[in-house]
Amino acid sequence: MVMAPGESRPLRIAVVNNFFPPRVGGSAHMAASLAEQYAARGHEVLAITAAYADAPADETKDGYRVVRLPAVKMPQLGLSIDFDMSFASLRPGNWRRLRKLLDEFKPDAIHLHGQFFDLSWLAGRYARRHKLPMLLTIHTLLISDNKLYGGVFRFLDTVLVNPILRYLKPRYVILDKLGVDYCVERYGTSDANSDYFPIAVDTGNFEKPLTKDVRAEHGLGDGPVIVSLGHVIPLRNRLPLVEALPSILDKHPGVKVVVVGRVYHDVFLKRAEELGVADAIIVTGAVPKADVPSYFAAADIVTHDLNGGCGTASLEAMLSGTATIASVTEDNYPGIELRNGENILLVRPDDSEAVANTVIELLDDPEKRALVAQRESAMVRANFGLDVVAEEHLRTFEKLVTEADVLR
Repeated sequence: MVMAPGESRPLRIAVVNNFFPPRVGGSAHMAASLAEQYAARGHEVLAITAAYADAPADETKDGYRVVRLPAVKMPQLGLSIDFDMSFASLRPGNWRRLRKLLDEFKPDAIHLHGQFFDLSWLAGRYARRHKLPMLLTIHTLLISDNKLYGGVFRFLDTVLVNPILRYLKPRYVILDKLGVDYCVERYGTSDANSDYFPIAVDTGNFEKPLTKDVRAEHGLGDGPVIVSLGHVIPLRNRLPLVEALPSILDKHPGVKVVVVGRVYHDVFLKRAEELGVADAIIVTGAVPKADVPSYFAAADIVTHDLNGGCGTASLEAMLSGTATIASVTEDNYPGIELRNGENILLVRPDDSEAVANTVIELLDDPEKRALVAQRESAMVRANFGLDVVAEEHLRTFEKLVTEADVLR
């Protein structure tokens, strides 16, 4: 096995996330991809997650062990913020199971994913009691444009999440400027207890043969296709894209929008009916990770981060060589230079007019579209590649473990 440069010894790293494959989603894929990278570099890895569908309770894959603890699925209440979440702490005996797993594994460090997941809290408590270094990656921000939901999220952060984090005292991994601003305000983070690593993108997943012909499967023909990939939630509601569609269709009548992911927030579909553009939208539901490159390959343009953000799906789309629109500022990733119109395509959050203008310009000028797509791909590969980001995490783990050894 290839060891990381300067590494003194292999580490035992526990990776903990309520979300993990075969569940789809950016957090799940990033946790699994990093676990695989840690193992490939000679470290021993144990991944602990919540049970999901018919996934095995205990398996070894990609060089590391995955244990899925029994969990209680959150009921679907018919609200627009319903989400497919499972809680392991509600099943009797799971704290004992988790403690036994970690006692047997004897981790040198723990990588927690998600600040409001109960497995992060339980494993974080174990790490605190045993004086183990822990990283906590902040994937999702508890915010909403809806005043009621936004107030509830802020209340939960204040009375529940923040006190737990103050007790755990993890070292934070924050993915972008939005996350930095949020964590400073909600959790009081600073440079002293945080690292700023970008989202990790698995470049290897886009070097494999395509799994399907998406245009043929969905009857898309040869016309322009916009793919919008990722679960539809209030934070990524697709409304700016839907509200841009009348202008886009006026210039390019054959455009189809393919929304890929589970729909937890269906306001965009109702708005599409109101605007008379519903016939231009195809909703596929969630798809396997292996099929994602096929959807990007079928697209002329990819966009779903239009409410403020540039997440895993957008970065993967850029890597794939498809022109991708997002809605962050050029200084969104500390230390990474973004240049709008050159190596990324940016619009203001929730600006449907800007979305329409950008899409029309790209469809009108295929050469520009191809050039920007090429530059986006190179930018992501150089800065967000899984190998690059995993190396940064491992250097931090090694430093933290060395410091902990000195204090023992």
